[in-house]
Amino acid sequence: MKEDSLMTLLRFELKRSRIALLIWSGSIALLLLICLIIFPDMKGQVNELNAAFSSMGSFTEAFGMDRLNMGELMGFYGLECGNILGIGGAFFAAYIGVSALAGEEKNHTAEYLLTHPISRSRIVIEKLLGIIIQILILNLSAVCVSLITIRFIGETPELKEFFLLHTAYLLLQVEIAAVCFFLSAFLRRSGIGIGLGLAAILYFLNIIANITEDAQWLDYITPFSYAYAADIIGDGTLNPVLCGIGCAVTAAAVVGTFIVYTRKDIYA
Repeated sequence: MKEDSLMTLLRFELKRSRIALLIWSGSIALLLLICLIIFPDMKGQVNELNAAFSSMGSFTEAFGMDRLNMGELMGFYGLECGNILGIGGAFFAAYIGVSALAGEEKNHTAEYLLTHPISRSRIVIEKLLGIIIQILILNLSAVCVSLITIRFIGETPELKEFFLLHTAYLLLQVEIAAVCFFLSAFLRRSGIGIGLGLAAILYFLNIIANITEDAQWLDYITPFSYAYAADIIGDGTLNPVLCGIGCAVTAAAVVGTFIVYTRKDIYA
C-alpha cells in the first residue's frame, strides 16, 4: 500500500507538471532548431561576424566570442544554442524546483498528502525524483533535436565537445533545481519569482566574472562558470574543481531540504 502510494505521488507530480514540461521543452527545442537551421547562412558571413564580435571589447569576452569561431559548428553551437539551453534550462529548473514543496501549502493539499502512510522523507524523495526526471526529459529532447537538425543541415559535430557541453548544462540545471528545492522547503506560498530571480542573478554573476579578472572569484559561486562554452569547447574538458563545487552544493541543498522539511510545521 505504501509503495503504491509512493508511485502514485511520483506519477501525480509528473502528470501535474506535464504541460509546463511540454511548453519549456518544446520552446527550447524549437529555438535550437531555428538557430541550427540558419547556421549554413551564417557560415558565409563568418569574416564579418568575427570582425564585428572582436570589436565589442568586454562584451566579447563575457560570452566567449573571442575564443570561439562562429564559422565552425561547435563555436556557433556553443555561443548561440548554448545560451538558449543554459538560460532556458536554468529558468525551467528554478521554476520546478522552487514550486515542488511550497505548492502543497499554496494549493492546500498538504493536509491530504500527509494523512497518507507516507513519511516526509519519502515525499521529498518522490518530488526530487520528479524534478530530475523532468530535467532529463528536457535535456534529452534538446540533444535529440540538435543532433537531428545538425545531420539535416549536413554538418558533423565534435561529439566529445557536444556531449561535454550538454553534460555541463545538465549539472547546472540540477544544481539550480536543488538550491531552489531547498528554498521551497521554507516557503508557504509560491516562490516562482524567487527561483527565477536566483537563476538570473547567477547568470549575470558569470558574465561579470568573465568581464574582469578582479571578479573571477565569482566562478566559485555561480554554476554557469563550469558551463562556459568557450572553456569546454576550447579545452575539450570540464573543469573538475568547479564541477566538484557544483556537485557539493547540490548534495548540501538536498540534505538541507530533508532536514528542513521533516522538521517544518506545515499548515493546510
